[in-house]
Amino acid sequence: MTPTSNYIRCLERELHYTEWGAGHDEAVIAWHGLARTGRDMDDIAEHLAQRYRVICPDTLGRGLSQWSPLPAQEYCLAFYGQLAAALLDQLGLEQVLWLGTSMGGAIGLKAAAGPLRGRIRRMVLNDVGPQLADSAIQRIRSYAGSPPAFARVSELEQYFRTVYKPYGAMNDAQWRRLTETSTRRLSDGRVTPHYDPAMVMQFTHHADDYALWEAWDSLDLPVLCLRGEHSDLLLPEVADAMRNRGPRAVVVTIAGCGHAPTLNTPEQYALVERFFAA
Repeated sequence: MTPTSNYIRCLERELHYTEWGAGHDEAVIAWHGLARTGRDMDDIAEHLAQRYRVICPDTLGRGLSQWSPLPAQEYCLAFYGQLAAALLDQLGLEQVLWLGTSMGGAIGLKAAAGPLRGRIRRMVLNDVGPQLADSAIQRIRSYAGSPPAFARVSELEQYFRTVYKPYGAMNDAQWRRLTETSTRRLSDGRVTPHYDPAMVMQFTHHADDYALWEAWDSLDLPVLCLRGEHSDLLLPEVADAMRNRGPRAVVVTIAGCGHAPTLNTPEQYALVERFFAA
């Protein structure tokens, strides 16, 4: 199945998204992580597209979406949630299923308690919750805030293989696709990850952006949380608390990976598909 590549204007910002399974009525929003792009969702989107229309946005400042002219104001969960609501409105989607990896899950959580309240029927959070480990945030900031540049794409691929090793098992073709859909060339000819480095302003100008217990406790919808066995971002005690308060999530541990599971195996497909179909 071949996806379509699309551009749409939301709140005066151009967003890019890929769409799979356009003929289906029920829609899934599949939203990527902090320094990634919507193409990370290719594998699971292709699988879900047998039953659902799957929309995979590039967040503002990532991939092929516009970079924000107001980074200190707009690189934050609140604005991402407003963009998500505008995206659903323009696509004519009254209710959706939500699948979010890391930041993409946090956007869904925040939006489900705000501009998308009542419009997300079921939500899958991929290795994210209403409280994140500070040490992991610092680790992510250390590489995301100062993206390296390389003379060769093959060198950038080796960098991705190193920093994203916790994703779990990926074959050579998957690493190559991740690299080629995450690369932009600088004016001096070198290649670097495909995002606006200013997006890390989220952590300085919105320091409490990921403190989401209040939003979590207000939710009234089914939630499935997938936690990487070795995740340093979503700690076991936070996952346990997610089981016991707010929407009382179902928490499933994904063996053999950390932050965050790649969502590229039949077992992971089945977890998401069964939960959405329940």
